[in-house]
Amino acid sequence: MQIQVQTDILRDALNKILTVVDKKNSRPILTCTFVNAKDSQIELSATDLEVSAKVVIPGKVNQPGQFCVNTKNIFDILRELPEGEVILEMGDNETSLKLHYKDIFYSLLIYKSDDFPHLSFENQNNQFELNSAQLQKIIQKTSHAISSDETRLFLNGIYLQEIDHKLRAVATDGHRLALIETELEQGDIETLINGIIVPKKGVYELKKLAEAHPEMPIKISLDESFMFASTQDKYFLSIRLIAREYPKYQASIPGKMSYTMHADRNVLMDAVKRIRIMSNEKSHGVRLKFTEKEVSVMAQHPSLGEAQETLSVDYDGKEMEVGFNARFLIDALNSLDEGDVTIELNNELSPVLLKSSDLPNYLGIIMPLRL
Repeated sequence: MQIQVQTDILRDALNKILTVVDKKNSRPILTCTFVNAKDSQIELSATDLEVSAKVVIPGKVNQPGQFCVNTKNIFDILRELPEGEVILEMGDNETSLKLHYKDIFYSLLIYKSDDFPHLSFENQNNQFELNSAQLQKIIQKTSHAISSDETRLFLNGIYLQEIDHKLRAVATDGHRLALIETELEQGDIETLINGIIVPKKGVYELKKLAEAHPEMPIKISLDESFMFASTQDKYFLSIRLIAREYPKYQASIPGKMSYTMHADRNVLMDAVKRIRIMSNEKSHGVRLKFTEKEVSVMAQHPSLGEAQETLSVDYDGKEMEVGFNARFLIDALNSLDEGDVTIELNNELSPVLLKSSDLPNYLGIIMPLRL
């Protein structure tokens, strides 16, 4: 086998699949990239058996062949090589890959391609399309609310379902919730009616795929256990879905709200960032005191002191003081676009809604903190 390829193209392809590689080294073959060179193109695949990725790049294939090589090792080598053409070659029945770049030479140990898991990257049924900008928006608006508690596996991802012919995405960790609905231009999403949970690692890889091909359509298909995503027949993902039932999140969405505050998103977020410096390291607690036309952001640290900042806002409701986890509040505000944001509330202990007029299909919820 002999192939010639540009270092920057090969390096970029390996960078896309590097985060998929099994970090726990449970099986040596799962630390490898499967390389399949044929017909003037090179396919590179990696998997941890939960999330799999494949990238197809152009190259000059003088002799076709297949091999598996340690992903991080070859990526580290390419990261140090200058721009130019690299030659990869391997003789029949050899156990090493020869890498040439001008007068630089490496010999890398390889594994048998037969030992690499067989991967599937598409299901012709149950297909629909999302624009990459739509997918990025879904992830950016909801991923901050994904739970990191591994004992509650069903919360470790984004929940997708079809509601009134729209794609609804929900994430919650039990203390906060983010929800956004997206209109689809084409495709049938009836397969999502019962809902699927895309795990956190899969969400991260979907984000990478969307960012790598901005403004391009992304094909998505499903079977009982996997989500498949691809774009331009160059970048493919296979993601094992979380086989759990998602909680009835609708019950946590409050109905009629009594009071409403309008504020500039950046002004409020910057104030919370400044005041959280004086919050308790464990609770990250800050207090928002709502009074007519003003909101005061306050925090008190038992051994450091206290801080307060008062902002002019549009609020004429009941005077009240509500505690928040500052990190949750910043995450929610950061997921919204610049401009005015709306905070709706009933009392000091009930869930608080965050909305934006620029995002009518978005809803954020934060549970108050007892301080």
